Amino acid sequence: MKKIIIGISIVFIVSTQIVKGCDICGCGVGNNYLGIMPDFQKHIFGIRYRNNSLRTHIGVGGITSYLTTTEQYTTAEIWGGWNLSAHLRLIANIPYSFNTRINNAENLQKNGLGDITLSGYYELLNQKKTLHQKLIIQNLWVGAGIKLPTGKYNPADKNTNMQSTNLFQLGTGSTDFLLAGMYDMRIQDVGINVSANYKINGTNNYDYQYGNKFSTTAQVYYKFRIANQLTLAPNLGCQYENAGLDTDQSLQVDISGGKLLLGTIGIESTLNKMAVGANWQTPLSQNLANGFVKANNRLMIHIAWLF
Repeated sequence: MKKIIIGISIVFIVSTQIVKGCDICGCGVGNNYLGIMPDFQKHIFGIRYRNNSLRTHIGVGGITSYLTTTEQYTTAEIWGGWNLSAHLRLIANIPYSFNTRINNAENLQKNGLGDITLSGYYELLNQKKTLHQKLIIQNLWVGAGIKLPTGKYNPADKNTNMQSTNLFQLGTGSTDFLLAGMYDMRIQDVGINVSANYKINGTNNYDYQYGNKFSTTAQVYYKFRIANQLTLAPNLGCQYENAGLDTDQSLQVDISGGKLLLGTIGIESTLNKMAVGANWQTPLSQNLANGFVKANNRLMIHIAWLF
């Protein structure tokens, strides 16, 4: 019980940090949503596909103009996990991004390696017990990580004089740090998964800082077991993201930051040594960059092999 209280407290302490700023909730560089992590005993290797988009240069009241721009961020990501011991896990992510910016004046594309992330997690709780003839399973992980400046940052693509976000980049150009907590509780086949992430961004060589970012996700799911080989777990939940203002040359950037609430629906499946899943997210409420930016729907698909 003590471990549960300590671990959940860590998750909520992370969630109540004062957010200094971010690279607009979840789009472009910096979307770290993982979904419900598949169970694995030793190693896992997988591929993720992400698609995020937003509209920028939106006027007061949602008015569009010739400057209104659609920015599309598609990422193919290789990732892997290693359980070094019963309670210690390492995760690595290597993204490759395909960015597109379209408006009446231009159609730009930018492809390349993104920022590589390395994280470590420690399991504070792994508990199985029976209560009123029902099996209850609880897991609690806390972790920290580092994001390396492997993606290219081009200062020429920053234009803060035209109500433009500085998102059209392959990387932040800075070394950033991550804090995370993940809690999962299942009663028989019904479960709830809660996670919180806090991203502490550094300042790059061009004196631009994508500020810190907080996100949290809560999902309920149900596991269907078919012929003792196939497991299907549909899930439903929400994700909340909070952002402040970026800084440029130590000055705050007005066209940045904000709040975003998304509804999520997805499904996870495992068959023998393979895990496949998908997740769709839609904005329920948002106020990004003082209303000059609107986030669109998001999609994530993944496949992983357990060995």
